Amino acid sequence: MAALGPLSLTACGGGADRAASPERTSASEAKQSAAIAGATSRFVHPGLLHTAADFERMRIKVAQGAEPWASGWRALLASGRSQLGVMPSPLQTVIRGGDGENFRQMYTDIARAYQLALRWKVSGDKAYADQALAFLNAWSSTMTTLTGNGDRFLAAGIYGYQWANAAEIMRTYSGWAAPDLARFQTMMLTLFYPLNHEFLATHNGSHVTHHWANWDLCSLASMLAIGVLCERADIYDEAMVYYKAGPGNGASSQAVYYLHPGHLGQWQESARDQGHSTLGIGLAGVFCEMAWNQGDDMYGYDNNRFLAGAEYVAKSNLKDAAGAFYNVPFATYRNLRNDVPVFASGGQGHRRPVWELVHHHYVNRKGLAAPYCALQTQQIGPEGDAGNGDQLGFGTLTFSRDPVKPGAAPSGLNAIGSGGQIVLSWWGSAGAASYTVKRASVRGGPYTTIQSGIIDLLSYTDSDLATGVYYYVVAAQGPAGESAASGEATGYAGVHPHTRLSLNQTTGTTATDSSGNGRNASLVNGPAWVAGRNGARALAFDGVDDYLSLPQDALADLSDFTIGAWVYWNGGRNWARIFDFGSGSMHYMMLSPCGADGLPRFAVTTNHGVGEQAVAGTVALPAGQWVHVALTLAGSTGTLYVNGAAAGSNPDIRHAPFRLGSTGRNWIGRSQYAGDPYFHGQIADFCIYRGALDASGVAALMHGQLGNAGAGEPQSATGAQQVSTYCAR
Repeated sequence: MAALGPLSLTACGGGADRAASPERTSASEAKQSAAIAGATSRFVHPGLLHTAADFERMRIKVAQGAEPWASGWRALLASGRSQLGVMPSPLQTVIRGGDGENFRQMYTDIARAYQLALRWKVSGDKAYADQALAFLNAWSSTMTTLTGNGDRFLAAGIYGYQWANAAEIMRTYSGWAAPDLARFQTMMLTLFYPLNHEFLATHNGSHVTHHWANWDLCSLASMLAIGVLCERADIYDEAMVYYKAGPGNGASSQAVYYLHPGHLGQWQESARDQGHSTLGIGLAGVFCEMAWNQGDDMYGYDNNRFLAGAEYVAKSNLKDAAGAFYNVPFATYRNLRNDVPVFASGGQGHRRPVWELVHHHYVNRKGLAAPYCALQTQQIGPEGDAGNGDQLGFGTLTFSRDPVKPGAAPSGLNAIGSGGQIVLSWWGSAGAASYTVKRASVRGGPYTTIQSGIIDLLSYTDSDLATGVYYYVVAAQGPAGESAASGEATGYAGVHPHTRLSLNQTTGTTATDSSGNGRNASLVNGPAWVAGRNGARALAFDGVDDYLSLPQDALADLSDFTIGAWVYWNGGRNWARIFDFGSGSMHYMMLSPCGADGLPRFAVTTNHGVGEQAVAGTVALPAGQWVHVALTLAGSTGTLYVNGAAAGSNPDIRHAPFRLGSTGRNWIGRSQYAGDPYFHGQIADFCIYRGALDASGVAALMHGQLGNAGAGEPQSATGAQQVSTYCAR
């Protein structure tokens, strides 16, 4: 504790916080913060990686000598970059990539500014604050250019968010003059943000899938940090929108490319190497933490998708009791440059000081289990800065939190049905020893235990099921006994009606779903009700701008499926759509009557057109006549049927509809791509079933012998019973 120096528990406060902070604030510092932030500030200050409450926790824990904070503090004190007496070395022009590289000089001074700022906030010794300001002011008054080859975008991203964090800590210091802060903000807005924005908009002139996830993620982290530091809500929101639904590999659904059972999320750069995979976790982690401190939960976004990726990367870089690296599942990854069928083991076992942040949020803030992230913290801690400029480090000091009380219920349970099996995955509870799976045949129970003692993987496959609808919950077993049950998940075994648009109406702007499941579709731009096939009705599309739109997330929980329709195609240009369900040209599932080769084509992708998994037709779809088309997915096998006969198949379709994520563009007759033609012709009896019909079932569907099998997705038949059962109905 002697190394702590003059420890003061009187804090420098946070200005216009949206919630009261336990950190005490002196009058002069509060005045300074208010002058900087303004009374109407949208943002919390300090509010990037660390808040006022975080610094209060650090001070108290260090003063108490509590672990692991005391060890984290000693790691900071031992760092050569946290010492007084070193002067800044600012550059007018910083170069990363190509001739004349000198960027290491900048990231070294960033690390010094950040570590000195931490020492001030924890110890209260203003000598460290003044020294940190010397670095911030020297660089903002000297640097005019950030350049280099394509790596300049990495510099703008990684060092942009790091500079902003050092400055955000210091903004509440009364010794930082407002003009100096303003000059620093100008540096961030004119030298760093423009490169962040340019990269996300253009990807340096390359295809959007060309760059690995880190490139996007560092730009996003920088933009988010600059938005807060500079009171620019537009920049902050730009980063948030991109992380949720942007087209590049740093967006949430692209960075965590594929979800395996047990919520193990394959990280995009696991197809590259493990050094970059761990870097990606560090960058995404700081993005989520900074957003969290501004009231936006990107940690929990899309059912904790980031945790799925973090656990995957953590596990794949750890060794088991026998000394071998853990095996992790891997789905082939494809982008413009790469087609990678196996996990990339290069650099496996890489240790990077980024895990405390992830572990303490999910486990000690939220009460979830993150066992592999926890193991990473144990083998690395206490975290330093690693010395390479890739991360700020010192997470043991800054992010550690007291453990939560165990006993919470598991969460995030989902149930995916395929081939007579239902695969369950859930999030575990901090402190739980094992898990019990329970099943019911009616919603809400009563439930019967079907498996107990599950430790890892947090997944269970319910097999050999009769056709039906099943309801599941999971409970945790811990020191206090069994927890409350998780939320209920519904699983479907066999074939069940999902959506049935007979399109047999005469008027109206809504096509009624006769399955009873309420997925009515809207007529957009006036497709016409007309006489159709065999005296029935149909919907006619003009090939100009009209189409049919199904509800938001219509296929959100659909795995194995059958989609069928009667189609009268008038012919025309390639790449019209019978259907195209998705969220844009990044995530979609489509069927075209005529692709580039003149044959029908089904394709599904979660990574733009370059990542398509397709079923290519073997016969041309006739134009100018009624044709029945159907598409089935059974496990990983997709099959196209034309007039009841198989006309193309692919055994390697891994992207079931639920993997598309949230879809708001679920269209019949229109493409996700703006340049593609609209469908020209008529469509009748468009239907979707849960589960894959076999050839005899598709034949029965074509002849109108399946019907709806009742309303509300009830039990129906599979296999050889399909035709007779539906005919009887």
